[in-house]
Amino acid sequence: MTVWIETELCNGCERCVKACPYGAIEMQEGRAKILDRCTSCGTCISVCKQGAIHTDAVPRQIPDFSDRKGIWVVAEQRGGELMRVSLELLGKAGELAEQLDEDVCAVVLGWKTSGLIEELMRYGAAKVYRADHRLLEHYRSDAYTKVVCELIENYRPNIVLIGATMLGRDLAPRISRRVRAGLTADCTDLRIDEEENILLQTRPAFGGNVMATIANRFSRPQMATVRPGVMKPGAPKKVSGDVIRWKGALREQDIRTKILEQVREKRKSTGLDEAKVIVAGGRGVGSEKGWARIFELAEALGGEVAGTRIVVENGWLAAERQVGQTGQSVRPELYIACGLSGAIQHRAGMADSRYIVAINKDARAPIFQVADWGIVADLHDVVPALINGLNAGV
Repeated sequence: MTVWIETELCNGCERCVKACPYGAIEMQEGRAKILDRCTSCGTCISVCKQGAIHTDAVPRQIPDFSDRKGIWVVAEQRGGELMRVSLELLGKAGELAEQLDEDVCAVVLGWKTSGLIEELMRYGAAKVYRADHRLLEHYRSDAYTKVVCELIENYRPNIVLIGATMLGRDLAPRISRRVRAGLTADCTDLRIDEEENILLQTRPAFGGNVMATIANRFSRPQMATVRPGVMKPGAPKKVSGDVIRWKGALREQDIRTKILEQVREKRKSTGLDEAKVIVAGGRGVGSEKGWARIFELAEALGGEVAGTRIVVENGWLAAERQVGQTGQSVRPELYIACGLSGAIQHRAGMADSRYIVAINKDARAPIFQVADWGIVADLHDVVPALINGLNAGV
């Protein structure tokens, strides 16, 4: 592929020089010249007002995907209980399906999963693809990948959504590679482009400093993993649907890993995604003594402790307690923000909390823009007073 310039048409405006991302155009004697480092990306062609830049590259054709129908949610379950993120994805799939005029479908894998069918349908699934097999009782990459890929190849969905959980982050890239489809990981927003009817997938990039929107035009299904907590489940309804059973074969020798023993640790907390109350701290908490008070306040309220990115990077909290674009998204009933400024990256993860209380010495801190109540004071004075009041039953 070659890019060239008709020098007699070039007026030396330098638009192409400024637009080229590779520095592959320079001005010589008042006219633009293509250098050897040109990658034929075509950026210069689109900005040239004189029509002086040409290429022999043939535009890539978008294949015909008219046979691709349905928005699928791979429903995650553990021990016969659906994970909340699956219901959140069904709610979002319903919104997308209305715009595309397609069905919402759920895919559930496991053993003795009949009790999940009705719940999936109540939350929006018009069809449930059910793979019930003893070898699917516990998650193993090979088995789940094989089954989901067979279903995709046989029923040809348009969109496949998977929760960005530990299971989903392992499973989704394996599926996308095997079915030769693109995958956008860790999305925080999904919407349909009204002109092209394709899925626009938004995720944080460059450490959360940029929100990138990605479209997959050249392969199907369009695949995305979505963070738990960023979508809302739809209201459950009394509806019925169709159940399609997976009829493939699965053998133990097809699976490279063996489960020798399961050790279940007793969960000490509900986790941020399920917590009704969260007490979050930022840089302003500072010392170990300050964090002891944050934990004490959370315990008095029966809640969980969270933090900002800088807190996690400094080693003050574990990574799973980070809230924000590069952490978790939460929707508690009460979110108490202590000593954190409220940068947009953090607010993106907690702005949907029902009630927000902000404690900060800086009255101009951005966190007050989303707070329902604000306390302009030193958190090291306010937090102990709150704890004393709660312990005294005030």
